[in-house]
Amino acid sequence: MLDVDKSTPPILFHHGEQFRLEKLPADRSRVIYPAEPLPGLKDPDEAIREALLNPINEDPLPALLWPGMKLTIAFDDLSLPLPSMRQPDIRQRIIEQVLDMAAAAAVDDVHLIAALALHRRMTEAEFRHALGDRIYDAFAPQQTLYNHDAEDHDGMVELGLTRHDEQVTMNRRAAESDLLIYVNLNIVSMDGGWKSTATGLSDYKGVRHHHNVATMQNSKSFMDRHSSELHHSNWRQGEVIKAHGPRIFQIETTINNNTFGYDGPLSVLQKREWEWSARDRATFIGMKNALDVTPSAARRKIFQAWEAPYELTSVQAGEVEAVHQQTLENVFAQHIVPVEGQTDVLTFGLPYICPYNVNSVMNPILVMCLGLGYFFNLYRGKPLVREGGVVIMSHPTPWEFHPVHHPSYIDFFEQVLGDTTDPIEIEKRYEEQFAYDEWYIHLYRNSYAYHGVHPFYMWYWGAHALQWLGRVIVVGGDPRSVRRLGFQPASTMQDALEMAGDVVGPDPSITHFHNPPILMADVT
Repeated sequence: MLDVDKSTPPILFHHGEQFRLEKLPADRSRVIYPAEPLPGLKDPDEAIREALLNPINEDPLPALLWPGMKLTIAFDDLSLPLPSMRQPDIRQRIIEQVLDMAAAAAVDDVHLIAALALHRRMTEAEFRHALGDRIYDAFAPQQTLYNHDAEDHDGMVELGLTRHDEQVTMNRRAAESDLLIYVNLNIVSMDGGWKSTATGLSDYKGVRHHHNVATMQNSKSFMDRHSSELHHSNWRQGEVIKAHGPRIFQIETTINNNTFGYDGPLSVLQKREWEWSARDRATFIGMKNALDVTPSAARRKIFQAWEAPYELTSVQAGEVEAVHQQTLENVFAQHIVPVEGQTDVLTFGLPYICPYNVNSVMNPILVMCLGLGYFFNLYRGKPLVREGGVVIMSHPTPWEFHPVHHPSYIDFFEQVLGDTTDPIEIEKRYEEQFAYDEWYIHLYRNSYAYHGVHPFYMWYWGAHALQWLGRVIVVGGDPRSVRRLGFQPASTMQDALEMAGDVVGPDPSITHFHNPPILMADVT
């Protein structure tokens, strides 16, 4: 952490596919930086093999395989990791070893399912990137590699109700398998555990019990499982899956936060500003100036093509809850940064990517979700910003949507937010209309669209922050888009800080959350 004084250089803020340099007020500002990347495992393939042969609270994987069995392998979809990782992807490394063990046991009834819940379907190119050509060419032509379809009613099964009367639904193929292997890539502590199957292989009937306003407002935060009502609900659903669903062999992995590399043009983004060499400064200024004059579509293409050199830091397999506990310890070892005390004003520089715009457009609803849903909730203990405080986000926030990926987002933004931004009113008056809309369902099933209800969940994702904060200000955003979100636009950081002072008083304390690479504040 850096306490800003008069000698502190301007601080880097991500700004979509661009960057800003901001001079923060001296003597009342601090910058929280991510930890240095942990070293990767020297032999990832051997670590995977060891995890499969010596799982936690479970028999070795080969002992669970036999001829004639029905085996299903489910895996995280394209929303993880962010950005996409350089090949071979961890999912490919793991699934290749699982398939080799299955072949050795003469298992020939094997299906691979992208556990995307209500996300958009993965394309062939995205499958090939995540799984490799060998797996794709062996399974896709036989239609045994495919996307989960939450609207295929014949392909879903209800397993029962939780003790809170929450429905538990699951992909029928997965539910009726002799063994379900789930391959998880835990980029943040929210991922994994029972959330993998209870959400990823579910449908609207199951997901709505934890993707709702009340759950989100009572998740403090959903990056901290034991303080997250989102996870409490998923874990209750997990109890039903354990009792009435398939046997599950959970495989979870963690990666370091080597997002931009140790060398190359983007490596400067992984350094603290006072560590920049003359060459780093020249590289950054050249990159920034070039991006500022590049058309937005071209900038987007450049950044979406970036593949992160992430390294595997752990892999654990076996019983769901025991595996997840060890996973969390490994995630926190990379992400946790101790922070003392809350702040009056919290600033973010929002990057070009979130889980829901991979190879797509960061529309205004996703800007809200990334800032108030994800960045705000990257804490343990208590929020970085005090109750009634102000969040200042930097992002261009264009009034722009991907028409194929986000059709219901367009209507949500123009119709629903044009009426109200209150999450409770939105949920009550509009959610089911979008969730059951036949055209949105058709696009989800047959095109590459997020489910009709998905923009509602993105709005709910920020419900805790909306309830907590006194004001949200967006620097450098399209004023029309920002106002439609219910936020206040500001042209400059100085203007934003003056506006924040109207809420929290003069000379407020300021904390800049320097993310990405990812960090999580442990606030005391």
